[in-house]
Amino acid sequence: MSEISKLLELRKLLLDMEDSMGLQDLSTVERDIYYVANDHAGSAGTVKTTTLQDHALLANVSRPTFFRALKSLQGKGYLEHCKDSVRGYYTVKTPAK
Repeated sequence: MSEISKLLELRKLLLDMEDSMGLQDLSTVERDIYYVANDHAGSAGTVKTTTLQDHALLANVSRPTFFRALKSLQGKGYLEHCKDSVRGYYTVKTPAK
């Protein structure tokens, strides 16, 4: 099996998993933000905006695109602005499918 074939199999597996989790309707940037938010959410399930922006997956995303995607994720129920924080902190949610 060639290297590209292995990558293709991994990609198909990832797409199947995203579909089963209901992530298929998210844009690439939205998915990457959601992945990073889940990875960096502390015990309280919260993550700071700057932590998201500093991650390698989001390094090439422009600031306006990042914040549009962040707002979209809030609207779709994947992230929620922390009520205890002035700004910049979000709680990671698992939306209903």
